[in-house]
Amino acid sequence: MPKGYWVSVYRTISDPEKLAAYNKLAGPAVKAGGGRVLVRGGRVVAYDAGIAERTVLIEFDSFEQAVAARESAAYQEALVALSDGVERDFRIVEGID
Repeated sequence: MPKGYWVSVYRTISDPEKLAAYNKLAGPAVKAGGGRVLVRGGRVVAYDAGIAERTVLIEFDSFEQAVAARESAAYQEALVALSDGVERDFRIVEGID
């Protein structure tokens, strides 16, 4: 079964305190949903129309598990804490194997 991935690129971070509050809640929500953080921040080299900003990559055992974790009550609470503190490009993608 193909794995599922959360891919998130932060275009801007306007409120670091909201991001910190989100991180406190999102980490346990992701772990409870079966997610494994592969990339969180760190160095970025962007090409073409890419954005050299904070990037997060989280792996789940399946696409369905990734979607369920995003829709969970615990993660929704994290999103409330984040609110308008960032502008980000967030997507869930399916792996190829």
